[in-house]
This record gives sequence, structure tokens and C-alpha cells, in this order.
Amino acid sequence: MKKKLLFVCVENSNRSQMSQAFAKILGGDAVEAYSAGSAPSGKINPKAIAAMKELGYDLSGHASKSLKEVEQYAPFDAVVTMGCGDACPWMPAKQFIDWQIPDPRHMNEEEFRAVRDLVRDKVKTLLTSL
Repeated sequence: MKKKLLFVCVENSNRSQMSQAFAKILGGDAVEAYSAGSAPSGKINPKAIAAMKELGYDLSGHASKSLKEVEQYAPFDAVVTMGCGDACPWMPAKQFIDWQIPDPRHMNEEEFRAVRDLVRDKVKTLLTSL
């Protein structure tokens, strides 16, 4: 049975989008991955698109979504939050995980890549723990 994962950050334009992408890349057919924001920006950060393109993943087809837009896919096996604190409402899930990952929105390319790689490593660890 597929594992359903939801990744949540504030704007759904960087960290949660990259997490969703890595879950799809690393989890393949064993994973259904979604992402959302507590206050979605409505767009994907061009830096995130560029950083993922370097790894061969096209993030430009993703959309910045609200939690309301993904609640239809609940319950989830895991909901992973990143930096939204009290603004992340509850979603039906077997487990809740909070990752302390800095918001890379205003970082330079090198720092952004470091956050991207941290996200990848955390997703890899999550997938092996499920």
C-alpha cells in the first residue's frame, strides 16, 4: 500500500515543494506526496525551480496550494511541517514531524542548494523510517 505524505511550510513555494519532489523521486510508486502552505504565496520560487532543475526535476509544473486544497487526500501516513509553527493546522495523520529547516527564500544560490540537499537527506531518512 502506498504511503501518503504531506509536506507543509508557510508559502508552499520552496521547502515543501522540494520535499514533495524528493518524495516522488526517491519513493517512486510506493509514495503519494503532496505539499501545501499555511499561507500559500500562489507561486513557486524561481530559485527552487532552478535548484531542482539542476537535479533533473522540473518543479515548474507544481502549484502553490493551501491546506484546504489537499485535505481531500487525508488521512496521511505522515505530515511534515517546516517553519509554520502554530499556523500549521491539524490534518488527519498517523504521525506528525517538524523539520527545522531554514527558509531559503532570500538565500544565495550556494546556500539555497545546501537547503535543497538538507531537504533531500531528510526525505530519504523519512522514507526509510516508514
